[in-house]
Amino acid sequence: MDDQDKKIILENCPHCGNKLTPWQQVLLQVDRMIVCKNCWYRIILDIYKESNFPPDEEHDKSKEKEG
Repeated sequence: MDDQDKKIILENCPHCGNKLTPWQQVLLQVDRMIVCKNCWYRIILDIYKESNFPPDEEHDKSKEKEG
């Protein structure tokens, strides 16, 4: 299994430690963001750690071409 194939699975809220339900874990994997029902903390998985590009690299290149 490559590093890219590994998925981050959170079982608890990183802010308050509240246990996430299996359904919340699925939603987090699909949507990459969920709000903890206990403390309303936004849990966001950083999708750019998995890629080789910084988040705005392609966006910045498109701006240079337009202007």
